[in-house]
Amino acid sequence: MQTSKHGLVVSAHSADFVWRAGGAIALYARRGWTMTVVCLSFGERGESAKMWRQPGMTLERVKQGRRAEAERAADVLGAQVRFMDLGDYPLRVPDQALYRLADIYRELRPSFVLTHSQRDPYNFDHPLATHVAQEARVIAQAHGHAPGEPVLGAPPVFLFEPHQPEQCEWKPQVLLDISEVWETKRKAFEVMAAQEHLWDYYTRVALQRGVQAARNSDSKIRYAEAYQRVFPQVTGELA
Repeated sequence: MQTSKHGLVVSAHSADFVWRAGGAIALYARRGWTMTVVCLSFGERGESAKMWRQPGMTLERVKQGRRAEAERAADVLGAQVRFMDLGDYPLRVPDQALYRLADIYRELRPSFVLTHSQRDPYNFDHPLATHVAQEARVIAQAHGHAPGEPVLGAPPVFLFEPHQPEQCEWKPQVLLDISEVWETKRKAFEVMAAQEHLWDYYTRVALQRGVQAARNSDSKIRYAEAYQRVFPQVTGELA
């Protein structure tokens, strides 16, 4: 029996969820939600250059290192993490993995889903992860998939900020105040040693979005994350 609300994050690689959605994860975990991250790959080929520079490095050792980093970062953020080990550069998702993700949707019944932008000319793994996240969501809604099981409702899908948003045709539509959990997100950054060069970059992104969030509200906000909605917001109130 479900005892708390759930949020689901579908991450192409083992570090993406930290940079782009770590604040949302930590914030909702603090509020008592169960936050689950699904990493489709470890980012072992394309996002582990620092590890590959070490003498005698092997693919399996890189995977082990990236898995350990992601597990520690998820623990810092207060999340559970699951790994599919589908490879990266290129990421390929067989039907078996797609159905497995659909089953995770039905198991968790998330109230929202966070994943990548729909376009990214710099990283083809990212939009593929988004496609898979949304396709699995649709499958989990289908009465003919595993008949007899309760079907999924319609959890909103939010696309977190890509590395170069203008090139990805991504526009911020939701600014989430993460000021109260910023130090937690920063600690999770520092676990991801394989991509240390991104720590300061994503700190600057959070500060910039914080400025924008403050200007678009009556609140004093220092750090924020930005998201784009996939589906219309359904509400009975406008204010």
